Amino acid sequence: MIRPYRSVLYIPASRERALEKARELAADAIIFDLEDAVAPDEKGRARELLARVLREADYGARARIVRVNGLGTEWVAGDLAAFGDHPGVDAVLLPKVNGPADLDAVAGPVRAPLWAMLETTKGCLNAAAIAAHPRLEGMVMGTNDLAKELGARFRPDRLPLLAGLGACVMAARAEGRIIVDGVFNAFKDEAGLRAECEQGRDMGFDGKTLIHPAQLDIANEVFAPSEEEVALARRMIAAYAEARARGEGVAVVDGKIVENLHVATAEALIGKAEAIAALAV
Repeated sequence: MIRPYRSVLYIPASRERALEKARELAADAIIFDLEDAVAPDEKGRARELLARVLREADYGARARIVRVNGLGTEWVAGDLAAFGDHPGVDAVLLPKVNGPADLDAVAGPVRAPLWAMLETTKGCLNAAAIAAHPRLEGMVMGTNDLAKELGARFRPDRLPLLAGLGACVMAARAEGRIIVDGVFNAFKDEAGLRAECEQGRDMGFDGKTLIHPAQLDIANEVFAPSEEEVALARRMIAAYAEARARGEGVAVVDGKIVENLHVATAEALIGKAEAIAALAV
């Protein structure tokens, strides 16, 4: 069954209370952050704390992703040694991946699946090669860093970022990788968050990275198939099966043509809905 990634919540690895609370939150996945969220003089303590917590704590069905410090920093070797083969880690997320060589550089000490932060112009331009890396499982957009590097202005429609976002989505889909949209900074702006989640969903992202638990409900709702969408998907599948039984290659549902490609999309949507439902069991 497909694992959903509707909501991917960043948690600072240095905050023990936040690590504990995350076990109860309705996040599909958690990024335990050793990079931006941890001050330089706290890196070592955060690494030790997180390693212990991930050995002892039960995070249920939530995917456990550790974002290590970047290549070239004094902390990355220790991070990879601590979490590359940690039994409580589902994936290791490398920041600022510019090309597949960056993944090669960490593949040796990491046995867990690799994820890549795409947050530089080079990373977006090399998205297809990064997505094709044999050890890669998922990609995460770092839209704040990307906007900074582009010199782009903030716009609610994210027009300056769409070329990069679209290139990364296409790369991920070409290789069957998970891809998660960047964060929405104004965590008290529910309307803005919903609009950006809907945009990301419509572009093809699997879910959204989040910076605050208050954002979870909206992301989970927007990136989940609605009851109406599931019902329509089932009708499309049934209608197409009936058409095939009659020797016909297409069906019609609600005045629209249904072909085999639409059936494949409908089946994927139902699969996602079932995977989400299974999380509540």
